[in-house]
Amino acid sequence: AYGSASKSEHLVCQEDIIVGQNILIEISARHIHLSKEHLEILFGEGYELTVKKMLSQPGQFACEERVSVIGPKGKFSMSVLGPVRERTQVEISLTDARTIGVSAPIRESGDVEGSGSCVLEGPRGTVILKEGVIAAKRHIHTTPEDAERLGVTDRETVAFEVNINDRSLIFKDMVVRVSEHYSTAAHIDTDEANAVAMSGTVYGTIVKLRGNGLADSGLTDSDLADSSEHEENRKTDPDRRGE
Repeated sequence: AYGSASKSEHLVCQEDIIVGQNILIEISARHIHLSKEHLEILFGEGYELTVKKMLSQPGQFACEERVSVIGPKGKFSMSVLGPVRERTQVEISLTDARTIGVSAPIRESGDVEGSGSCVLEGPRGTVILKEGVIAAKRHIHTTPEDAERLGVTDRETVAFEVNINDRSLIFKDMVVRVSEHYSTAAHIDTDEANAVAMSGTVYGTIVKLRGNGLADSGLTDSDLADSSEHEENRKTDPDRRGE
């Protein structure tokens, strides 16, 4: 869903442009997309994925099947998402990557060239995945109609404001992805969701930052002035040089 800008309090500066509010935010927890080849190695020749539930993006579904994703330090039992893809892709958070000891470069979905490696284990076989492990770049799916109303274009990078008590922030580097096959929603991973203490149904705001950068930190001119004065005092006060 989307909405027009309102007069509610935001972290952005006056020069910044609010282009769309009330964008549904969904948490993308760790999961795996399998190629047909790897599906058959892991589950057997001719195997078909079993739909557990349909997801918000049209045609996408969570499966009953799970796969062990194994790294040097540990492993996760991960949900498989369907349908099958051309190439296998493991999507995890950076915390997940550190936990099992694998590399997970921040990439857009489908960009797996030279990405992280791991071992996949299923009930019927094992795959040594030489590349395919990524931390998905945060993004916004939108229909062409919604993109036009929101004033955004495919592959455009925007900022995305999330207002939650005590944890409000602005995510920069949010990629917009436009397709008639999408449903409008923002996707962030579990690390990013924890950063805003996300719980329940949450909406965000697309912002095009044009101001002096204060929106990035949430600081005001007064805050910066006080900080600068504090720093000067710290440098000149001999009793405070050891801070």
